[in-house]
Amino acid sequence: MPTHSETRHLPYSAAQMYDLVADVERYPEFLPWTAAARIRSRRTEGEAEVLLADLVISFKVFRERFGSQVTLWPATRRIDTEYLDGPFEKMVSTWAFEPAEDGGCNVSFFVDFAFRNKLLQTTATIFFNEAMQRVVRAFERRAAALYGQGGETLR
Repeated sequence: MPTHSETRHLPYSAAQMYDLVADVERYPEFLPWTAAARIRSRRTEGEAEVLLADLVISFKVFRERFGSQVTLWPATRRIDTEYLDGPFEKMVSTWAFEPAEDGGCNVSFFVDFAFRNKLLQTTATIFFNEAMQRVVRAFERRAAALYGQGGETLR
């Protein structure tokens, strides 16, 4: 199963980046291959907010919906995602946002997944690292659009 892990230093605050990634419903506005997003439900469990979300991923002739549980941990600025249903055999991801001394933050991202369909899995493996880098860069571009180059809020 392919995995991808990276940490990036960005000029935005940890809170800004956490809020951006936690805003799942806005993913179709900027995230590659994301055609639609919907929150099925939202509940509080102790310190966490738990979302059940559907994303529709579209790439050329491939179009699939998948459901996931997104656990938001605002106090520690961590986001954990677990696969519920759809074309994957397995899919987990974690985002973590740590304040940096310069006022920016360090963003860590990890994903591990496998498709049920072996042809899709083989194809995904070939392009996996490039695709994951495009996803991370899409979040960076979205942060620049929302917060400016230096992290000041533009809304």
